[in-house]
Amino acid sequence: MFSSTPRPSSRYRRRQVQYNGNEQPGTIVVNTYERYLYLVEGGGSAVRYGVAVGEEGLTLKGRAAIGRKAEWPSWMPTASMIRRKPHLAQYAGGVSGGPHNPLGAAALYLYRGGQDTLFRLHGTNEPWLIGQAVSNGCIRLTNEDIVDLYNRVPVGTPVLVI
Repeated sequence: MFSSTPRPSSRYRRRQVQYNGNEQPGTIVVNTYERYLYLVEGGGSAVRYGVAVGEEGLTLKGRAAIGRKAEWPSWMPTASMIRRKPHLAQYAGGVSGGPHNPLGAAALYLYRGGQDTLFRLHGTNEPWLIGQAVSNGCIRLTNEDIVDLYNRVPVGTPVLVI
């Protein structure tokens, strides 16, 4: 069966790359300018994933940690999201997990100081937007990539967003 869903550019496909940063193996580094997420491995390498990032001024920056993981998570827009985009009010009661949910197949919840930041690394029901600055602040990956990342990292994994 062939899929008619548009895919992200091939430059955003997951691949093994050289990594010369200073972060410890097991750290997730999101470069919002490049639109890539790196899972740092030992020996100067990383797994690189293409991502969509938040619109200007909306993405969390700095350090966090994965505080929770969920498969096919439910989603509810925050009050600030509804203020910026009033059409989201129709989802104020939440959207159950599934293929039409904006969080996609899985979500990694970003925490600081033991508190949920409300920012996520998550899948998407709009994979053609990978490589763009379009979200309300979360980092989106294709569903295939978020499942791959989800299976590689435990709760407590450090995250750096630059």
